[in-house]
Amino acid sequence: MSDKLIIFDTTLRDGEQSPGASMTKDEKLRIARQLERLRVDVIEAGFAASSNGDFEAVKAIADVIKDSTVCSLSRANDRDISRAAEALAGANRGRIHTFIATSPLHMEKKLRMSPDQVFEQARQAVRFARNLCGDIEFSAEDGYRSDMDFLARVVEAVIAEGATTINIPDTVGYAIPELYGQFIRTLREKVPNSDQAIWSVHCHNDLGMAVANSLAGVKIGGARQVECTINGLGERAGNCSLEEVVMAVRTRRDHFGLEVGIDTSQIVPASRMVSQTTGFVVQPNKAVVGANAFAHASGIHQDGVLKARDTYEIMRAEDVGWSANKIVLGKLSGRNAFKQRLQELGIEMDSEAEINAAFARFKDLADRKSEIFDEDIIALVGDESVTSEQEHYRLVALSQRSETGERPHAKVSFFVGAKEVTSEADGNGPVDASLKAIEAHVQSGAEMLLYSVNAITSGSTESQGEVTFRLQHGGRVVNGVGSDPDIVVASAKAYLAALNKLQGNVERTSAQW
Repeated sequence: MSDKLIIFDTTLRDGEQSPGASMTKDEKLRIARQLERLRVDVIEAGFAASSNGDFEAVKAIADVIKDSTVCSLSRANDRDISRAAEALAGANRGRIHTFIATSPLHMEKKLRMSPDQVFEQARQAVRFARNLCGDIEFSAEDGYRSDMDFLARVVEAVIAEGATTINIPDTVGYAIPELYGQFIRTLREKVPNSDQAIWSVHCHNDLGMAVANSLAGVKIGGARQVECTINGLGERAGNCSLEEVVMAVRTRRDHFGLEVGIDTSQIVPASRMVSQTTGFVVQPNKAVVGANAFAHASGIHQDGVLKARDTYEIMRAEDVGWSANKIVLGKLSGRNAFKQRLQELGIEMDSEAEINAAFARFKDLADRKSEIFDEDIIALVGDESVTSEQEHYRLVALSQRSETGERPHAKVSFFVGAKEVTSEADGNGPVDASLKAIEAHVQSGAEMLLYSVNAITSGSTESQGEVTFRLQHGGRVVNGVGSDPDIVVASAKAYLAALNKLQGNVERTSAQW
């Protein structure tokens, strides 16, 4: 077994399946570039056959990413596999990831197929994929709840057909660490040709044990690939957290005896980018990337850290990318300095016109906010990441009046397509009045599931507010994110961003494990 642990990131595929976390192609590209900077071994860019939008995103990522393997998911059928191969055609290193369910429950209730039919479809799918791509991963959906002997039969067959990676997912987060690790080990022992493939684990967090299960699969089971997401993003309770697995293996190398190729200094920047892009705020006490992960409130702890950091810190904050908020630019900064900072942050723009437009927005922000931080720049670019073709609604201006004893009133001007409209309304507060003014014209009928406000940078009342709206309509759930020093304006931007996603009719993938 290799002493290298392969990190397979599925933020852009499985992570995107979180209700409301759908991303645009440009957003996915920006995150993929950050994942490459993080030195992730494999980037699962999407499910190419699920929609034209996902196909284009996978293709765009495959065309620009050079250092990481780019992967596309596909069901075990020729159409999906061909579509994945087409999307990956421009990849420096591409991987087709095909799957089919193998548990009795899934085969009977979902697939309505016999075990023999599933066996044959899995074998033929890998054979077909191997003729299109040299790197094939096979996943047995709901593998942990599958019959051991049947699963071993399937795995042996797909390895013989050319599968180079075998993934045994805990699709529903049912596993217990020791039992899951033993399951992987026993399965590997049962499969005669198990040494001809890399074994992988993909665990969900329904019982809060995704990271522990994944590490047990590595230590006990001998897996050498972990499938994970930034911030543990994913549907239901989420996926295994990349940052936690990486830092566990790195910090406890004495126990795991494994190397990871991750540039850990890029972990926090990746976490912030995913959080700001999706609107899924990281909880303060989240391991490694939470705001309190390296904070010490107890006097005893503070005294110990001041005397010797390792009394209470097992890893250094700067090793994962934490640093004091550094002022990088101000209103006197020029275009070249701004462009250089974009490059340092991994934000790439396709044209000089886009850079000029972003610089204009930066100057506008600098006139209202004296200190500009990296997080402000990421939010500023992310706030305008929707293309004009997708941006059906766009804020033009907002004014509101609010005083004690009087009912707040808001007047909002915004574009609906190419037409500018103005609407007014009263509300319980300035935010409520602004949204009611928008709805008075739009009449979306959307149900609000979440309204969240977060300060982009700490330590100042000047900080930009980052607002997330989660809306539901017609069975679809979307998130909209907006930022501005004025929280009312940020709220209007976020609400319109969510409406844009509803208007855009973004298709969702159906695979889940």
